[in-house]
Amino acid sequence: MALRFGIDHFCANLDKFAANQTLGLITNPSGVDSKLLSTIDSLHETGQLVALYGPEHGVRGHFQAGEQVRVYSDPKTNLPVYSLYGDTRKPTEEMLAGVDILLFDLQDVGCRFYTYLYTLLYALQAAAEFDLPMIVLDRPNPLGGEVMEGNILEPEFTSFVGYPIPIRYGLTIGELASYFNTIFKIKAPLTVVPLTGWHRHTYEIEHDIVWVPPSPNMPKVETAFVYPGTCFVEGTNLSEGRGTTLPFEVVGAPFIDGDSLARALNRLNLPGVHFRPTTFTPTFSKYEGKHCQGVQLHVLDRVTFRSVKTGLLLIKTVAELYEQFEFLKPPTEERQYFFDLLVGTDQIRKLIEARQPLDKVFFQWEMQRTEFRTQSKPFRLY
Repeated sequence: MALRFGIDHFCANLDKFAANQTLGLITNPSGVDSKLLSTIDSLHETGQLVALYGPEHGVRGHFQAGEQVRVYSDPKTNLPVYSLYGDTRKPTEEMLAGVDILLFDLQDVGCRFYTYLYTLLYALQAAAEFDLPMIVLDRPNPLGGEVMEGNILEPEFTSFVGYPIPIRYGLTIGELASYFNTIFKIKAPLTVVPLTGWHRHTYEIEHDIVWVPPSPNMPKVETAFVYPGTCFVEGTNLSEGRGTTLPFEVVGAPFIDGDSLARALNRLNLPGVHFRPTTFTPTFSKYEGKHCQGVQLHVLDRVTFRSVKTGLLLIKTVAELYEQFEFLKPPTEERQYFFDLLVGTDQIRKLIEARQPLDKVFFQWEMQRTEFRTQSKPFRLY
């Protein structure tokens, strides 16, 4: 069966889901149907679309990570665009005025610290608060739906880059919406429009769809597979490859010798991955304009590759080899290291700083994932 997204089925059954109803849409360039037609364009043609809401990177996807997005009019449709990644992250009653149904159509990447998940969570909270029907148009999880990785985030590390779910959670965005709505007791009037033709054991999703980058530094499916592990680098003085053509696939710094690091990492014999020494010069972000050495992660087997463990052991190895390595300190107005917010605990950072093994923690995480798998099973649609 050909893969069809939730938006395909929504538009084919518009009278069923939204007859004569005005629509507000949370989306960005990844919101397309199976023929690559923009969700914005499809719904604008119906005359029912009255407002747009942009997550991090904006509705048109041209803002870089962390860049504040303001309220403006969409130049193509003249519709108002309300930012959900600025001073206001939860839709307000004023933003939702005149909207009968709130739609959500964003491609996620299957990873806990991708901020679109919390745009979804906050939208569900707003829908519950204002008794507004919300419809999530489902999309495939590019990492598949069988493998789960990492810990359950500890509550004190809750932020816009993490709530208490595993790092790699193995659910589609629609399944996760139902999980959030029930387990977090949000109780929004939620409908999920399923996709068809997707299977949980799918690891080569680019064979079924054309990948539309959901954010500027997620250009390929390959990027999504390494991201749950190499995103931790954002909390260190290593470059995660922003400002290169291989964000999150290359990791390095001016003080690293790429050949030595690659040899040390390959000696770990981590499944499904090979580390190749490389050089790069970022055009922006960390070490802008400076020559860096490091490694490129080549995922050879997506089924056996474990990105979270790989990323943490990469950082641990660099910390042991190079005294220049450091975790970025918290800003003065914050108490927590960004690395800890990403990992969802301060335990890993402290073990790395003390040069202690991580094996015991990894074993504990395995039990946490088993509990989550059981808890999340009733929300599986596929």
